[in-house]
Amino acid sequence: MYKHASPQRSDEAVQGLAVASSKTSASFVAVSVTIWFIMAQMCQGQLRAQLGTTPNIKHIVVGRCYTYVTIVNPSLSYDCEEIWRQFEEAVVHQSSCNVSVEDYYQMFNVMPQIWPCNRFLFWSKTRTLMHSYAAVFRHFWTLEDTLVGYMFNDLIWCGQDEDSGFDFSSCPNWSACRNHPVYSLWRQASQNFAETACGNITVLLNGSIVNAFNRKSMFGSVELDNLNPQRVDYVNIKVVTDLKGPHIESCSHGSIVDLIQILQSRGFRWTCTDNDQTLMILQCIQDPKQSSCQTCANSLQHRTSLSSD
Repeated sequence: MYKHASPQRSDEAVQGLAVASSKTSASFVAVSVTIWFIMAQMCQGQLRAQLGTTPNIKHIVVGRCYTYVTIVNPSLSYDCEEIWRQFEEAVVHQSSCNVSVEDYYQMFNVMPQIWPCNRFLFWSKTRTLMHSYAAVFRHFWTLEDTLVGYMFNDLIWCGQDEDSGFDFSSCPNWSACRNHPVYSLWRQASQNFAETACGNITVLLNGSIVNAFNRKSMFGSVELDNLNPQRVDYVNIKVVTDLKGPHIESCSHGSIVDLIQILQSRGFRWTCTDNDQTLMILQCIQDPKQSSCQTCANSLQHRTSLSSD
């Protein structure tokens, strides 16, 4: 546990500064260095705490599992304690950069899950809007709605080389190693989610960035490759741009064209929509003062008046 400077010590530092103004410059420098050192230690402790394994991770994961099978989807029956044991076994006996997808096989074997067709929603760089969209159209299911996604969403974890427990001080970034324990779990979860996809599926992409379809993203590198054209009827792409712009990519421009070509080459049927009205309305709810929101409102009002005539 990292300790912050106590209030008493901070008061002493302030008093030291006051005295230093009447003493030699050397004393002033000494006090300044002391304060800098204290602040550096405080910031360092906060940084390490953010990078380490999420505190109380076992209670969070097991608690989420019980919530899921009791409230979210009570039709399912899983052994939450066994899932945790398999997860712990995969992580704590490995170094922080040596946990592969294979290490999680046993955990996934004790928590199989299949969803009905026509409910799969994929996304890339549209997380906030995706959750709003899924909340409105409640028949959609995302990876975060699966048991594994619900249990591990927004958590960090890694083991230690010299110990059999979790490292709560520091974990490497995803980019530091291919076999990162967090990346490997989400990679396998994404693969399973894509393999079970069937019927009409939806993909939300961000048209306000370059490479809205990125081959290095989880959708581009894992999920797309594991979609089965024999199981998927249509891939419905929805490209959404920020209300304030910029408008960089669309169904006919940029990396989205590359995605469509890949789908065609693999025998998928597809549709692509720019600026879906529902997605625009969801953005306008969050930022109604945008000029494009007024245009959308006028259009809806005009349609309503026409239908009532």
